[in-house]
Amino acid sequence: MTSTIVFRLVPLDTLLEHEEIDLEGVDALAERIRRDGVVVDPIWVAAGSNVILNGHHRVAALRRLGARRAPAWVVDFHSDLVRLERWNDGPPIPKAEVIERARSGRLFTPKTTRHVLATELPARPTPLAELLDGPPLAAARPAGQRRASGRSRRPDGRAPDADGS
Repeated sequence: MTSTIVFRLVPLDTLLEHEEIDLEGVDALAERIRRDGVVVDPIWVAAGSNVILNGHHRVAALRRLGARRAPAWVVDFHSDLVRLERWNDGPPIPKAEVIERARSGRLFTPKTTRHVLATELPARPTPLAELLDGPPLAAARPAGQRRASGRSRRPDGRAPDADGS
């Protein structure tokens, strides 16, 4: 693993979505995390901007569970380690547009972007208890920054895995 990818517990109130989600499956995902007591796959977050690259549904589920932080691989989004693709046909999307949309709240429709890492990440299951408790975190998200909403699902109806599928 390179120094451009690090594991962190990231405060949920600092994360920015760039894509809408399918709210229908979030309850089931939250229940699975609660039942198992663990988040199996960390989300992926762009270093410096805290834009969620992979894991919008896990973040929504953690919020429903009252978590204060999410396990995350923090990556140098602008490095060659991260490739930006589309789930469906369409013109290429510049990485800068992902960041801009997250900051502006103009979210992409569900399953527009697909982020691919050029390296394997090790397993890093994180106990739910570590995400619920701990020292005080920063204040809530500033007004005007929207949370994700939407309709996206994988064809089998499950929330996306850490690899974006």
